Amino acid sequence: MRRLLDGVYLISGVAAGLFLAGIAVVIVLQILARLRGLAFDSTEISGFFMAASTFLGLAYTFRDGGHVRVSLLVNNLAGGRRRAAELWCCAFSACLLAYVSWHAVAFTLESYEFHDVSPGLMAVPFWIPQAGMALGLIILTVALVDAAVAVARGEKAGYEDNTDTALD
Repeated sequence: MRRLLDGVYLISGVAAGLFLAGIAVVIVLQILARLRGLAFDSTEISGFFMAASTFLGLAYTFRDGGHVRVSLLVNNLAGGRRRAAELWCCAFSACLLAYVSWHAVAFTLESYEFHDVSPGLMAVPFWIPQAGMALGLIILTVALVDAAVAVARGEKAGYEDNTDTALD
């Protein structure tokens, strides 16, 4: 199971990187199109790619310990108290993200059902960029549950391996 979850986090992180690279490609295409006298709007697509990159990169970054953590209180606790505080943080965050993920999926399905499209030059169905957001939130929720289970078992959560981002 560990390899599967780490693989999902890695694939999500790679997808985030590809969407980030996609922004550069779209902007270069816009520059080339303008040089040839063609109209090509990269603003909307770049925004969609940025949203996908941001949300798909959340779980990978969390698991890698890349999110900034304010650990002033937790680092001053020891033993069972520290484990309880870490467990509470992970479990509460997982519940909160599960709620947000549920509504993001509902919002995406609603956009699909009502055929919502973007108002720009390219009428992109809104469910497509919203799906990247919803998927990223779901994967982050899984990562938080994964961390909570690890802490409950007395193991280190994956994010604890990187102390560079902890603010003490």
